[in-house]
Amino acid sequence: MTSRNRFNFTYSLQFSIAASALAFAAGSFSTGASAQATIKIGEINSYKAQPAFLEPYRQGWEMALEEINGSGGVLGKKLEVISRDDNGNPGDSVRVAEELVKREQVSLLFGGFLSNTGLALTDYAKQRKIFFLAAEPLTDKIVWHNGNKYTYRLRPSTYMLVASLVKDAAKLKKKRWAIVYPNYEYGQSAVASFKTLMKAAQPDVEFVAEQATPLGKIDAGAVTQALADAKPDAIFNVLFATDLGKFVRDGNTRGLFEGREVVSMLSGEPEYLDPLRAEAPANWLVTGYPWYAINTPEHKKFVDAYRKKYNDYPRNGSLVGYSALMSIAAGLKKAGSADSDKLAAAFSGLKVETPVATITYRAQDHQSTLGAFVGRTGVKDGKGIMSSFVYVDGASLQPSDAEVKKLRAAD
Repeated sequence: MTSRNRFNFTYSLQFSIAASALAFAAGSFSTGASAQATIKIGEINSYKAQPAFLEPYRQGWEMALEEINGSGGVLGKKLEVISRDDNGNPGDSVRVAEELVKREQVSLLFGGFLSNTGLALTDYAKQRKIFFLAAEPLTDKIVWHNGNKYTYRLRPSTYMLVASLVKDAAKLKKKRWAIVYPNYEYGQSAVASFKTLMKAAQPDVEFVAEQATPLGKIDAGAVTQALADAKPDAIFNVLFATDLGKFVRDGNTRGLFEGREVVSMLSGEPEYLDPLRAEAPANWLVTGYPWYAINTPEHKKFVDAYRKKYNDYPRNGSLVGYSALMSIAAGLKKAGSADSDKLAAAFSGLKVETPVATITYRAQDHQSTLGAFVGRTGVKDGKGIMSSFVYVDGASLQPSDAEVKKLRAAD
C-alpha cells in the first residue's frame, strides 16, 4: 500500500468512526429527549378475566389521557400509559409490574381490579418504593392492614360500601340474615364488615346461612336452595359479574327473593345490571352508578364527552378509569415531579375534581373520599335501573382516626 493510499485509508477510517460516534450521540440524545418529553405510567389490570368492567375502565382512562395531553400534558410533558394484563392472577400482577418498572422504566403504577391482585401490587409498591394508585380493588387491607407510604386507593373500600348500605339495612328490622359472597379477599372483607356494622346497628341480628362460592364458578342451583332452606328474613349479597347473573336468574326461578329483602353490593352498576335486562331484580337495596339520572353540570359534561368519543354510555368502570388518571395528573402537578416519594407526599390530602364529586385522598390511610350511590333496583322499558337513589359522601363512611391507627401501621 502506497503512503497516499495509507493516508486515504486512515482518513476514511477516522472519518467513519467519527461519523458513527456522532450518529450514536445524536441517537442517544434523541432517545433521551424523547424519554424526557413524556412521563411513563404503568397500568395493570385483569382485562381478559373481567371485561364487563374493565373495557369501559380502559376507555375512561384513555379519554382522560387524551384530555390531559390535549391541554399540554403535565409539567410540560405528555403522559404515556403502558398497559399490561395480569390474567386476574396475583403472581402475574407482580411479574408484569416488574417488567413495566425495569424494562419500560415507568415512573409509577396504577390499576388493579380484583382484591387479591390489588394486594399483590400494594406489597410490590412497598418493596420497590414505587407509587401505586389502586384504582378499583376494594379490600380494606389495601389502605389498612397492608397500607404503606406508596399506595393510595381511589374507589370506596368494602367497609365504605357496606357502611353506605347498613343504615338502610338496619331500618328494615330483619333479624335472620343469609349471606352469599365470592370466596376470596373482596368477598371475605365485605362480609366481615357487614357482620360487624350490622351487629353494631342491630344487636339482635342473626346470621343463619352463609354461602361462599368460587369466583366465577357459582353453582347457582345449590346456592339458592341452601339459602332458601335457611328461611332467612333478608339476604346480603356480594356476588358480581357472571356469578350475579346466574344467582339472580336461579333465585327468580326458585322464588328465593319473594317476600325477602335483598341488600347487595355493586348490583346497581350498569356493568352487572344491564346484562340482566328484564330479569333485573326488583327492589333490591344496592350500590351502583345511575349515570342516566345524575344531572350535575360536571357529570353531564363527562357523559357527553364519553358518548361523543365512544358512541356509547359510560359504566362505573368508565368513571373509575377517568378519575384515576385525572388523580394522577393532579398528583404530578402538586408534586412537581414523577418521583415516587414526592408523589406519595403530594397525594396526602390531595383534592381532585371528579365527574360526580370533589374527592380528597386522606392523609391518615390514603383512601379517597369518593362516595357511593345507594338506591333501589327496578325495571324500566325492559332494562334494569336504579331509582330513589342518593349519593353518600365517602367522607361520612370512614371509621374514626383512632380506629384507623389501630388497623394501619405507621408508614
